[in-house]
Amino acid sequence: MKRTHIYSKSLNTAQLISNRSYYSIETLIRNRLQAAPQFIDRLELEATLEGHNGCVNCLEWSENGQRLASVSDDQHIMIWDPFRHCRLTDIQTPHHNNIFSVKFLPQSQDSKIATGAGDSYVYVFDVTNSTEPIWSCHCHSLRVKRLTTAPEHPSMLWSSGEDGYVLQFDIREPHSCNLGSKVVLLDLNDETSRNREVKCVAINPRRPELLGVGSNDPYARIYDRRMISLRNTIKHGEERVTDSDVIHVPTNCVTYFAPGQFRKHLRSHSIIQQKAITYLAFSPDGTELLVNMGTEQIYLYDVVNAKEPVFFELPPLGERDDAKETTKRNLSQDVEILKKIGNEYLENEKYLQAITQYTEAIELMRDNSVLYLNRATAYMRRNWYGDVYAALRDCKRALELDPHYVKAHFRLARALLELGYVTESNECLNELKKRFPKSANDNGVKMLMKDIHSAMELEKNDADGRLTLSLTENEIQLRSSAKDYKEWFVGHCNTTTDIKEANFFGSDGKYIVAGSDDGHFFIWERPSNMILSMYKADGAIVNCVQPHPYVCLMATSGLDHEIRLWSPQPEDQSDPKNRVHYFDTIVSSNQTRMQTDPFDITSQPMCRTS
Repeated sequence: MKRTHIYSKSLNTAQLISNRSYYSIETLIRNRLQAAPQFIDRLELEATLEGHNGCVNCLEWSENGQRLASVSDDQHIMIWDPFRHCRLTDIQTPHHNNIFSVKFLPQSQDSKIATGAGDSYVYVFDVTNSTEPIWSCHCHSLRVKRLTTAPEHPSMLWSSGEDGYVLQFDIREPHSCNLGSKVVLLDLNDETSRNREVKCVAINPRRPELLGVGSNDPYARIYDRRMISLRNTIKHGEERVTDSDVIHVPTNCVTYFAPGQFRKHLRSHSIIQQKAITYLAFSPDGTELLVNMGTEQIYLYDVVNAKEPVFFELPPLGERDDAKETTKRNLSQDVEILKKIGNEYLENEKYLQAITQYTEAIELMRDNSVLYLNRATAYMRRNWYGDVYAALRDCKRALELDPHYVKAHFRLARALLELGYVTESNECLNELKKRFPKSANDNGVKMLMKDIHSAMELEKNDADGRLTLSLTENEIQLRSSAKDYKEWFVGHCNTTTDIKEANFFGSDGKYIVAGSDDGHFFIWERPSNMILSMYKADGAIVNCVQPHPYVCLMATSGLDHEIRLWSPQPEDQSDPKNRVHYFDTIVSSNQTRMQTDPFDITSQPMCRTS
């Protein structure tokens, strides 16, 4: 796959300088250079940090970016100087299982570090004074998967566990797990009789009252902590229980987010059980939420202006203005070339390449209905996870641009049927025949109607033998109003580990980065959301991809015991040896693997479940 365009977003320097209380000249320059395209294009391996004796499960930059912390299956914390490529600190922790998360506590001058591990313990260390924990907690009954902090609250710490709890701590306060402590912020088991696991948590950096939560289902949640009362957790043997009589999570304090293709499977356990959110992160400005979903793609949600998916809502037909439509469909020479190449790929069943060409064309001309429909056709024929729903969105956009576009109307009906919306598909096709009588006898229309009728009969006779989730009415309401995604990113593979990250790269969130089960990490470029580059970074799996907070530097880790640092290299350097130049085959293999290798963490070795 070849990238033919670079999209750069200019920085309104004058506007930012005028607000000197928030930005300095140094900050402006630093932010502009952190992810400059000319730097991104020259990324390569700078150094390899060796010392751990196990999979490196989490990386964390300090606030000022001068230190890098790492934790591993070997139960060690290591702190590195990333610029001199040397290890500064090595702590053998009291953990007796894999460490999954590490966080520098804010405003601690890089001295205080928290860890969470598979032994269900959370520890806080003062690394400048002692190798023994200064604070500890074992209120969780199962593995602790992720910790998070808030920049403005240096003593606060949140943990997520596979027991379904999100716990909130103030490490200044005395804490006793055995006697019970008022630390339970959320218990996702309140939602359903089936076990909930909290895989990840994140605090919004600009609005720390907002907490993002990812579980073993496709639904990302954002809670307003100000509206939630803490509950006690009480130890009974190895089991922890909470004050169940306290109503502490009002309905209006949480917003759900999920790709629209999951709306139909609201109660289906057979669909939901294969999906888990392995990581989520807020954008630097706090307006977007990035979610990496196991056996699925990476999705980005608009936190401020999120909308629910609309599956069947046709625009009014109105009077056709042929002159206006002709003008709309006139393409520039560049767009015409991209469209022609895309059509050739489509005819030769090279759907990934076709989608790339159509996407580049759309970036140059966003008001052309034909480009959207062509891409929708390629999506549906490719049929990777999320493709049919993406095709539906493209069909709706094509109809918004041209309500008289019969092919877009027909393709929308087909997409609805493929997504399981049989009644809506039937209504859509009937409306097509009503609006465009001449098309009623087309062979394609007749075949689609036959497929719809068959699906209707199947629905009547099928009692749906799938297992269903036992959800509370409140949970059903929340899931049924889940907000749809704004953007999505395709190419990586996320099936084998449940700690695989996805992060924003650059102060303006211009790039998205994530690791993959194929041993590579990916960089996607916005707004096209196409793969910009791909690098070999591990012998097996890349789990962690952590961009430096200020400069163009990235740290990665995975199943290998090493940490790798990536930075721009000199222009006269020989051809980069770790960058992959042609990755169509790898991407296709990744998507095939995701559709054939269910996300089943119980059947994998411990190192690979992370």
